[in-house]
Amino acid sequence: MSLVAPYIETLSPYVPGKPIEEVAREYGVPDCAKLASNENPLGASPRALAAIRDALSRIHLYPDGASFALKEKLAARHGVDPREIVIGAGTNEILTLLARTFLAEGEEAVISENTFLVYRIAIQACGRRAVAVPMKDHRYDLEAMAAAVGPKTKLVFVANPDNPNGSYVTKAELDRFLAKLPERVLVVLDEAYFEFVDKSDYPDGAELRRRRPGLVVLRTFSKIYGLAGARVGYALCDPDVAGYLERVRDPFNVSSLGQVAAIAALDDAAHVSATREVTIEGRAVLMRELPRFGFTVVPSVANFVLAEGKDGDELFRSLLPHGVIVRPMRAYGMPNAARVSIGSPQENERLLRALEKLADGSGPLHAVSRKA
Repeated sequence: MSLVAPYIETLSPYVPGKPIEEVAREYGVPDCAKLASNENPLGASPRALAAIRDALSRIHLYPDGASFALKEKLAARHGVDPREIVIGAGTNEILTLLARTFLAEGEEAVISENTFLVYRIAIQACGRRAVAVPMKDHRYDLEAMAAAVGPKTKLVFVANPDNPNGSYVTKAELDRFLAKLPERVLVVLDEAYFEFVDKSDYPDGAELRRRRPGLVVLRTFSKIYGLAGARVGYALCDPDVAGYLERVRDPFNVSSLGQVAAIAALDDAAHVSATREVTIEGRAVLMRELPRFGFTVVPSVANFVLAEGKDGDELFRSLLPHGVIVRPMRAYGMPNAARVSIGSPQENERLLRALEKLADGSGPLHAVSRKA
């Protein structure tokens, strides 16, 4: 008899970006440019840091299990009832909750291939089937996804922008897609990177869900607010959907420090604006410069770019001695690609200098080639 169910035995765990501390130990490079995990290059919101310092004396107390103050703040921001909000330890927890709560035995979820791995992991971890639809030119094929929805489909996951491709679906495309789906299907619209989009045809999920029952919109404090280590995300959804998620959610799932940090970060418009500006500028630099080294760069509206054309694992290893960490994409089904987060101007320049050295022979010659 196996110790675990077959769907757990065959589950591949999520592997995060290589930590800075690990690279420092292995290569003796203490000041790495970590461009692997889509983190905020400017750091955390200063207002959030101040709120955390003020709350430290209360760390011996359990947090508010209902995240009341944060829900109230978000409800006011979005013009919704607090009962339409679920707070999670990052959006990853909410993704897991959605699968555990709504996928009954024999039901399935539709996802896209090559998209965020946690969708598939969350579905398989509860013994359910993920129906994966191939992408088309690194974009969601919404028409094919709609066709894949059958009588057993309960959930559909759409990342907008997508991780790791950085592509997005337009408002018109999403409207047509939602119109084809039965209302019994819950559509999970993951907008973890929406603040970085600078396209006029990008849809606002918070507004769209007012017109489409069953739409669950996910957002996070990890990216533009710089609170990845605090683990705070939230869902905007129908009150009945939220009510079921709250039944399954673990008590005290979001720390008190995470809650006060998120509340304070919501008022830090200056930090949001500065992060957006440095990201958009850095994104343009990498999209312009990376092709010089033989990469094909997928057009991105997020805080990262997908660079194709080289073995991702080899590129990852070649850059480590230079103090640069990127994310190989083999686990996403793209062995000849790496995801590169947008760093500070100095970090982006460090990456480009490292690629220059590799191209000039200071590293494995087959890792990078420079175009004249």
